[in-house]
Amino acid sequence: MAKQKNGKRDEEILWDSANKLRGSVEPSEYKHVVLSLIFLKFASDKFEERKKELIAEGKEKYTDMVEFYTMRNVFYLPEESRWSHIKKNSKQSNIALIVDTALSTVEKNNAALKGALPDNYFSRLGLETSKLAALIDTISNIDTLKDKERDIVGKVYEYFLSKFALAEGKGKGEFYTPKSIVNLIAEMIEPYKGKIYDPCCGSGGMFVQSMKFIDAHKGNRKDVSIYGQELTAATYKLAKMNLAIRGISANLGEIGKDTFLNDQFPDLKADYIMANPPFNQKDWRAGTELTSDPRWNGYETPPVGNANYGWILHMVSKLSENGVAGFILANGALSGGGDEYKIRKKIIENNLVEAIIILPQNMFYTTNISVTLWIINKNKKERVVNIPDSTREYRSREKEVLFMDLRQEGEPFEKKYIQFHEDHIKRFARTFHTWQTKQFHDEFDNVPEYCYSATFDEIKAKDFSLVPSKYIEFVNRDEDIDFDEKMRSLKDDFTELLKGEEKSKAELLKVFKELGYEIEL
Repeated sequence: MAKQKNGKRDEEILWDSANKLRGSVEPSEYKHVVLSLIFLKFASDKFEERKKELIAEGKEKYTDMVEFYTMRNVFYLPEESRWSHIKKNSKQSNIALIVDTALSTVEKNNAALKGALPDNYFSRLGLETSKLAALIDTISNIDTLKDKERDIVGKVYEYFLSKFALAEGKGKGEFYTPKSIVNLIAEMIEPYKGKIYDPCCGSGGMFVQSMKFIDAHKGNRKDVSIYGQELTAATYKLAKMNLAIRGISANLGEIGKDTFLNDQFPDLKADYIMANPPFNQKDWRAGTELTSDPRWNGYETPPVGNANYGWILHMVSKLSENGVAGFILANGALSGGGDEYKIRKKIIENNLVEAIIILPQNMFYTTNISVTLWIINKNKKERVVNIPDSTREYRSREKEVLFMDLRQEGEPFEKKYIQFHEDHIKRFARTFHTWQTKQFHDEFDNVPEYCYSATFDEIKAKDFSLVPSKYIEFVNRDEDIDFDEKMRSLKDDFTELLKGEEKSKAELLKVFKELGYEIEL
């Protein structure tokens, strides 16, 4: 994104401006304030652009007809919803009410936005007029249409969602899955054509990245349809705004609902599932609830104490006959006992597990635990699939699972986090696709500390554990070390360290003694 004269990018200036709201509203609240205003600005810029087009075409009498905007995927904005109206009144004491009215009016006039925009949100927060006016001024300076190729608004949204997740910190910000993880899932499962589903869709990041994947590989967005469900009402609205602002059509259900207790797509069979369910979710159902739910047919009922296997079976039940799912779970799911063990054993016996990929620590803003990407595939048989930029000649992988260990991969990000670079993701995806296809026979090798192709018998011998380190060869870098030489070196280092400490201690005692406050040990 272009930089301003002060060297900062538009999104950085916006972030600074949004931060001025700190103290008057919680981080979990001001993301809705900022993102709602950005949405209004973008929708207004698009509206004004379309209105100018109509006038230029001699169609001035149609400039207030909704259909002439929706036919170009532009939201129609009545006068009170336009940015010019908001900006003109930004210094007024009732500016919060004016913004609420703008959001309410644009939602009423555009069916696609039903349930997407905050309701009386600004009025309820009691924002200081001066701070809200300053934020409106900052957003006014952004021309959201100046570089259509670069998706300026999309980048601002993405930047803000990641920054908000950082600001909210550990235990919060559940709506955001780091972009490089979403990219990795997309490159692995290749969602080119069919139904894409996310049962815990958060802000809709999986869908956004799916569309970018399709664009990058010269696919056709019209070949996919999107379904998602989200529990939290505020995050559900965020997802609808996030998708609407990028022109992505999706079915997220009527309102935010619990996926387990109120499955909004009971008959859905998805071709691709991408998900990042809450980690180790406890008490996700009461002991007497969902005990005979059809989603667990053929398996034990997932335990109440942890939803991991509830999510796995929910997604397995939603896959079409050639469906593939890529989702993130905490590592505990790889080796849990009891009913989790029984379910895991059965899904392995049923040939559903395609790959288990362990990721580095510190990839998430909300937790530093190491997590795993699971790839579940309903059809691991030999077949040929044409995709926009290639042809996949899949070999039969029945009774096989690919294990990958990416814990030492990635690059530093925001000082204490790890992310994958585009080149990393390409390499990981190439390894996976080589293993899946007939290239396997000539080009795939098990690589110590990186990947291993395990047979069913090997996994059975490990009592159906899916912990990658039980299969991937470990390199003992200590075996060639001369023990005596190493110990002599350590002895010298510690001798110098202890001498220095003794000297510092003596000097400190001397100083206190000279000051008349002798320390007696």
